Parts: sequence; structure tokens; C-alpha cells
Amino acid sequence: MRVLSGIQPSGRLHLGNYFGAMKPQIELQEAHDCFYFIATYHALTSLNDGKLIEEYTREVALGYLALGLDPRRTVFYRQTDVPEVTELTWILSCVTPMGLLQRCHSYKDKVAQGLLPNHGLFAYPVLQAADILIVKPKFVPVGQDQKQHIEIAQDIQTKFNQAFGCEILVRPEPLIREEVAVIPGVDGRKMSKSYDNAVELFCPEKQARKRIMSMVTDSTPVESPKDPAKCNVLALLRLFADADETRDWEERYRRGGTGYGEVKKRLFELYSTVLGPARKRYQELSAHPEEVDRILADGARRAREVAAETMREVRQACGLTIARV
Repeated sequence: MRVLSGIQPSGRLHLGNYFGAMKPQIELQEAHDCFYFIATYHALTSLNDGKLIEEYTREVALGYLALGLDPRRTVFYRQTDVPEVTELTWILSCVTPMGLLQRCHSYKDKVAQGLLPNHGLFAYPVLQAADILIVKPKFVPVGQDQKQHIEIAQDIQTKFNQAFGCEILVRPEPLIREEVAVIPGVDGRKMSKSYDNAVELFCPEKQARKRIMSMVTDSTPVESPKDPAKCNVLALLRLFADADETRDWEERYRRGGTGYGEVKKRLFELYSTVLGPARKRYQELSAHPEEVDRILADGARRAREVAAETMREVRQACGLTIARV
């Protein structure tokens, strides 16, 4: 089955990105025909710094490849390398009701967080629908809280096919990821670039250790029992450790005699062990940017082959022709 997903290059990659999206996406390539793209156009809705977008785009590419994305199996590309996407966005805009966009939770949430409202932020679900529909995937992996994004793409797909009396665009279905508990940042809030509370994936090891050791905890004395369900450090450790180790730490919390510093040290050890190979691969790839460029160019070529065929069908249905030059 074909699967499509994308990630915005809007900041440094961190543990929230890894456990919430990157790890499960990479696992999907074992059994599916995956198309993964770096959402460079989408980044413009919240970031107006060309140098940063270029830098973050490079980090996303390096990060996925370092973590195990196989470009022989997976079509991996930059959104901006497939210009057919923006052409389809305009066509879909012409069949998308305003009321559909006005109901989008994400737009309201981002404005509430302080982003200045602009047309790109308001209309981005149409671009997102074009990203999806142009490669005709069966599934789009999302968390339960992102299901509305796929429902909007489904509505737009139906509107287009009905408007032009065709069945060209394929209905995408959400592939609901197994829910990962909210990944806490060093301050206890949800890990996020905007909160500046993240533990980055590929920062210097000393910096990562400092961030982990600075995680906020309560003032319960070492000798006293602790509630394992209320510790942010243990919440992160659960994501790295196996079930046996996790149970052992939970029992030690309930007995008392375990300090938070001890748990933080173990969390850093697991961070280093689990992500160590990927961090080494990241450095190796960073030294050979031409190889990353080659991989992205090949992914763009393969993605455009699919996108061009979809657009040929869409233009024909819409009565649009282009000159052959």
C-alpha cells in the first residue's frame, strides 16, 4: 500500500519529532510503498527566514537518512522540487468551500499561540490536500489529533471528483498511529520548538546531557516514595527502556530511596546508546552534502513521475491544456 507523510523544516529535530513521527514513519517503509517529503512550502506559513529554512531542511534530510530511511525503498524529496503540487493546489482551491477552511482547528490553534494570521496559514489545508492527492496514497499516518487534516483532504477530493465528473483523485485514509503519551520537555510542558524546552537529536552530546540533567522535578526527598506516573524524567525514560527496566524503575520509585539525578543519568545513557549510531551517521552524512543532494534529487525525479501523471489527468478533466515546447 502507498503511504505519504511530510514534516515541516521549522526548527531543530528533537525527541518529540523522533518518537511522535520519525520512528514510526521509518518503520512503515518495511511493508509499504512510502512517499516522504520535507514540507518546505508549509514552513513559510510560520518562518520568514530563508537561511533558516534552508538550514532546517538540510537537518531534516540528514536526520531521516541517519535514522534509517532507505532512499531505495522510500521516495524522499523536498516539496519545492515537485512544482506540480502548487499547480494542483490552485485547482483544488477553486472547489474548496470557505466554510471548510474556517472550521480548521489547526489555524485557530496557531493564531491563538501568537502566529500572525495570513492567507498561507489559513489556506494551508488545500496545499496539504494537494501534497496528499497528487501521489494517490492509500494511507496517511497521523495521530488522533491530526485526523481532521485527512478528513479535509477527503472532502476536497470528493468536491473535485464531483465538480468534474471523474474519479481521478483517490480517497486517502488516515493510518492512525499508536498513541504516544505526550512527550515532556525539560520544563514539564509538551516538548516543542516554540517552548524552547526540547532535547535535540543531533546537538553536541554535552549539550544533550546538560538539557536532560536540567529537567524539572518536584522536591520529594531521595528516601521518600515517589509516584512514577507524575515524573517527567521517567516518562521520557519509558520511551527508551524496555518493559523490564521500566517496571524496575517504577518499583524503585514506589519503594523510595531513588533520587531524580540517578534517573536522569540513566536517561542520558539510554539516549546516547539508542541514538548513538544515528548521531554518528548524521556526522558522516554532514561531511558529504553532495550525497544528500543526490538522494533528494532522485526522490524528486521519482515523485514528479507520479505527480506529472496525476496532473495530466487533472488538466484533461478540467479542460486545461499546456503548450508543448
